[in-house]
Amino acid sequence: MRGSLVGTAVTLAAGVLLTASMTTATASPPAAADPKTETRQPVLVDCFSKRNVRPTDFILACGDGNSRLVDLHWTQWSPYGATAVGMNAVNDCKPYCAAGTFRFYPVTVRLDRPQSWKKHPDVQHFTRMNLTYGNARPASFKQVMTYPLWN
Repeated sequence: MRGSLVGTAVTLAAGVLLTASMTTATASPPAAADPKTETRQPVLVDCFSKRNVRPTDFILACGDGNSRLVDLHWTQWSPYGATAVGMNAVNDCKPYCAAGTFRFYPVTVRLDRPQSWKKHPDVQHFTRMNLTYGNARPASFKQVMTYPLWN
């Protein structure tokens, strides 16, 4: 009796799996899987020449890592621009950078001016970043800092 119950359970499970696989095979792929759609969205190129879309962090100071955007939350990412809020972690380099302390400043990040990426001409990448600080910001920074992004 026990053997027939196990055999019935195995047969039923196989039938469910077969039905699920047939349903999945006939379903259409999601729109995001379309390579044409993906290439239309500009990317943010990082220090290592990697493409990023809506990254949660981003190194601004590639040489020493003393300025980094962290905890980014993107509210917009389109062919025309992108906007996020997050924190700018900046090393105060006091008494010197290796012994400095990272201070965190709330910031709004805006990306714009998409252009063809030299490394991959078929890919658009953002070429300018604006950082807007509230009341708190590093001593030498303006309330709005504009940075050209590497190509």
